[in-house]
Amino acid sequence: MSDVAGSPASRGSVSRRRVLLGGAAGAAVLGASALGAAPGWAEARVPSRRQVPGQPFTLGVASGDPLPDGVVLWTRLAPEPLAGGGMPDRPVPVQWQVAADENFRLVVASGSELARPQAAHSVHAEVAGLRSGADYFYRFRAGGEISPVGRTRTAPDPGRSLQQFAFAFASCQSYASGLYTAHGHLAEEDLSLVVQLGDYVYEGPPNPDLPRRHEGDGEPVTLDEYRNRHAQYKTDTNLQGAHGAFPWVVVFDDHEVDNNWADEVPQDPDRQSREEFLARRAAAFQAYHEHMPLRRSSMPHGIDIALYRRFTFGDLVDFHVLDTRQYRSDQVGDARRDEPDRTMLGDEQEAWLRDAVAGPTARWNALAQQVFFSQRDFVAGPDTGFSNDAWDNYLVERNNLRDHLAAAGTSNPVVLTGDVHANYVCDVKADFDDPDSATVATELVGTSISTGGDGQDQRPNDSVQLAENPHIKFINRNRGYVRNVVTPAEWTADFRVVDYVTLPGAPLRTRATYVIENGRPGATT
Repeated sequence: MSDVAGSPASRGSVSRRRVLLGGAAGAAVLGASALGAAPGWAEARVPSRRQVPGQPFTLGVASGDPLPDGVVLWTRLAPEPLAGGGMPDRPVPVQWQVAADENFRLVVASGSELARPQAAHSVHAEVAGLRSGADYFYRFRAGGEISPVGRTRTAPDPGRSLQQFAFAFASCQSYASGLYTAHGHLAEEDLSLVVQLGDYVYEGPPNPDLPRRHEGDGEPVTLDEYRNRHAQYKTDTNLQGAHGAFPWVVVFDDHEVDNNWADEVPQDPDRQSREEFLARRAAAFQAYHEHMPLRRSSMPHGIDIALYRRFTFGDLVDFHVLDTRQYRSDQVGDARRDEPDRTMLGDEQEAWLRDAVAGPTARWNALAQQVFFSQRDFVAGPDTGFSNDAWDNYLVERNNLRDHLAAAGTSNPVVLTGDVHANYVCDVKADFDDPDSATVATELVGTSISTGGDGQDQRPNDSVQLAENPHIKFINRNRGYVRNVVTPAEWTADFRVVDYVTLPGAPLRTRATYVIENGRPGATT
């Protein structure tokens, strides 16, 4: 068994991946006539087509939350995706298969789930009993129709010696703002994992001035409206291809519910009462779970959903996935940002994280979270002072966590961030106001997939921001994602960008590469 996770040899050819992961169009090509005679399904009873009107797999397939012995397999039956799904109001059996080969001659696991109307006919099959650190192919069948084929990979056993782990992280994919060209390129990378850091969908109303139009008549508020919004995003074939190529680990930020929301506080009480906001939050959480490859342990209960969790990949990388929305104090002005009781994580999550990073860990520890962690003092342009939606507005907790990473001797902490629609590289300093203080961690901030439109290399005032914040090493405002290759000796981050998203066909390029050396916090070119 290879000790290289995500190497080119382990992922197969790009041309083959394009055939397998072509979304609903690919399913039509590789439909029941091509795949229906595979072992294990040829003799199985085919459910009546009357149970599933039309092509049910319009939203593609996905996998996620990989463990050493299995993954979550996801799909949703939705022959009419923008009209509530178009499914009958009754449970529908959905079969699934996992195979060691793309032709499904070596089926290693199979089963059946009921796609229930209460969950928008979504399917979350938690597959176990697989080999660790291994590639698998999967598919679904419902009503005689067969889904596109997805590819996934289990995690290596904890403690297993790994020589390489390749993954990407991405965020902020406004459907209305531009095309998912970056996702199309992402699907062709050689990776073991994609980490999605939030703003998977946006709640904005339709805007005729944007490149693509959101469905509906306004912002989603009800469960049906959030389901339609998620479904619209999932119809994008580039997004389907990226989901179908690798397992994903997901966590939300604000726009999956409402802009800049914080715990139980609506950001615009004149527009929605607290009670209306909490009903909206519960609906948004349910639709989010229905459309993500999440486990039953993350199923929401009213206004609560459990999303902070840890994933270990051999002896090389731990991902501590954080939720910086559900438990945070409300945003305040600069004068109150150093109040000691202000929290981003909440008591329980903070205690969990502090214990996790102080205990036995892998060589590299990634804090996968949403909003800017390092100090970022704005000194030019329309904004001045500090962002009240980032860790700068939760100053004491941020500094305590930073100091804890240093005091606990956490091995190679790397903070992964989305939210700001720009690429940044930052040294996390023991004292952000003293450039000569020790560097205790590294922060890598990824740009948006499409939010903000075409983007640009830099804004005129970025040079001022760099000069006034010497711990910030790099700023770029193109669209794209961050590809990371981690070895025992170093972490290499490639900032992969496209120059435009308002027109199709933008080529991919690496705008910058930064390297973090084992045992030496801070990134260099």
